[in-house]
Amino acid sequence: MVLMQDSPPTTPIATVRLPVVGSLAVAAGPGGSSLAERISAPAVGTGATILGLGSYVPTRVVTNEEVGTPAGVTAEWIEGKTAIRERRWAGDDQATSDLAIRAGARAIADAGIRADQLRLIVVATSTPDQSQPPTAAYVQRALGADNAAVFDLNAVCSGFVFALGVVTQMVAATGGLALVIGADVYSRILNRQDRRTAILFGDGAGAAVVGHSSKCEGHRLIATGMHSFGDLTDIIGVPAGGSRLPIGPDVSEELRYFGMDGRAVRTFVAENMPDMILSFLAKNGLSLSDIHHFIPHQANGMMLRDLVSALEMPAVATHLTLEHYGNTGAASIPITLDAAYAAGRVKKGEIVLLAGFGGGMSVGMTLLRW
Repeated sequence: MVLMQDSPPTTPIATVRLPVVGSLAVAAGPGGSSLAERISAPAVGTGATILGLGSYVPTRVVTNEEVGTPAGVTAEWIEGKTAIRERRWAGDDQATSDLAIRAGARAIADAGIRADQLRLIVVATSTPDQSQPPTAAYVQRALGADNAAVFDLNAVCSGFVFALGVVTQMVAATGGLALVIGADVYSRILNRQDRRTAILFGDGAGAAVVGHSSKCEGHRLIATGMHSFGDLTDIIGVPAGGSRLPIGPDVSEELRYFGMDGRAVRTFVAENMPDMILSFLAKNGLSLSDIHHFIPHQANGMMLRDLVSALEMPAVATHLTLEHYGNTGAASIPITLDAAYAAGRVKKGEIVLLAGFGGGMSVGMTLLRW
């Protein structure tokens, strides 16, 4: 594999490309059933397209030294384990909706539409402004999208792909315009002394305007696929703050923070993602040789290297933004997609594969024809 690192641009977006070569066979999934049978991969239908993209990350740059000191690790250790050099954290006056609003406004401008033309706004997040109302309601109010219905969706780091799958099928069936946003502010739920999590996460938002077009306009959504592994709910989570364990004086502070079994996540990705990706492609009559661009969830650079190596994708450009932004949760895929788009790396007619994985555990994939 050859890693080509671009110089960071003046805008808060950076892209890394990782071309590799080869193929992999499909194996049986848990319980004996093949992952080809387990993965839900409905065709989106003709006409659903991404008409505009936008993203936003906060201005505060947080170095490996800053997160490493309280976590008891060095900057070099963090980069060696994760390939992350820095991340962005929200300001004290910024909530998830503030980041989502900025990304959404940029996507609307890129699509060349008005906010009052939107009929639907969906915010994928696991760090909402508050438990209710939905964060999407604050986005609607700020953007002036008075004609839209709005709701949040939580599939953790797979959230944007899940939301995109739901929305594109609605748009394909009913028409209209929708705004899909992935946004998270993980810096608020991190235990700064936990080196398993504190070193990984940044804050950000990415957005896409989805519409119906019978012309060759926009970026065509070919298909979406989703699956969840409910038996793995204990791998990732924030135990306190919900109806099962409300926050109170008897709840330890540790339970209020985001927790993750990093080794279990890595095992999950290694044992499931290659087969699920191949099954999803096969259901849509494609193979790895048909894919031009791969945009995975930006979880951990070393884990993604292993995933790309296992897939051995021929001549595929794998786009990474985690070196400068870390793991931005549900925002990581749309931020990276916007980076590739803004840099002009994806050419007309090329096929892009988005692949998310996150707490639940959940897996979501989308195919786009640029």
